[in-house]
Amino acid sequence: MTAIIDYFSTIPSSHRSLILVSGITLFWLIENAYPLFQFKYNKWQHAGINIFFTLTTIIVNFCLAFILLKTADWTVENNFGMLHWLPEIPIWLYALIGLLLLDLIGAYFVHWVQHKTKWMWRFHLIHHTDTWIDTTSANRHHPGESVIRFVFTTFGILLVGSPMWMVFLYQTLSVVATQFNHANIALPKKIDTLLSYFIVSPDMHKVHHHYVLPYTDSNYGNIFSVWDRLFGTFMTFPTEEIIYGVDTHMKHEENNKLPNLLKIPFQKRNYFEKNEIA
Repeated sequence: MTAIIDYFSTIPSSHRSLILVSGITLFWLIENAYPLFQFKYNKWQHAGINIFFTLTTIIVNFCLAFILLKTADWTVENNFGMLHWLPEIPIWLYALIGLLLLDLIGAYFVHWVQHKTKWMWRFHLIHHTDTWIDTTSANRHHPGESVIRFVFTTFGILLVGSPMWMVFLYQTLSVVATQFNHANIALPKKIDTLLSYFIVSPDMHKVHHHYVLPYTDSNYGNIFSVWDRLFGTFMTFPTEEIIYGVDTHMKHEENNKLPNLLKIPFQKRNYFEKNEIA
């Protein structure tokens, strides 16, 4: 555990970029060999759109990274946050609790809020417009959503009192987890179900991408599945019946054209109004 802490305390940006690229490459190869769905689409054109949004996410996070650093350093220097209230415990347990709490605030909670808040949903909607979910869909986030998620992550670091090594470890696990649970891979059903008791498995997350309510508003987790089970947002749905996308944007020109995807949050149309936030 000490070696892990030392590594993530000083992890170079190049290593973080390599992990992101390696994850996409690995799951891309696996989903080509063992696909869950046989999509009839231009995989490279689809990947181009999603990689564009991945790059904008990287740019947003890179430009604002100093805020995370300052926040994490401040919490440590001032013994602020939930981790500083804990008694002396093994370092692995300390890390696990911190990762769980960061995942709760920086992934589950912000995701839930985006589905329940009209103006945030306008930005998050771009992620749900993808009708061909694969590993490149993982970071299909409008730049505006990237800023929203960054704010919640910073808030999570402040509340949790995370040291910077834990933040880097969390972000690394988060990237790999989201690439994994979006990947178009066919895991044996028993293995996927077993995984879903601990982490967000591919079949579990794909329910979230079914095109209609109430399934769109379920399975918000990213790394750990415990939060959906604990807060009653866990749902199952037959994998073979899943239809990807969101019912308000099923036309090709709406969900597969980059200029339109960038403009969606600013378009004034009634179809933004999901039933529960209308």
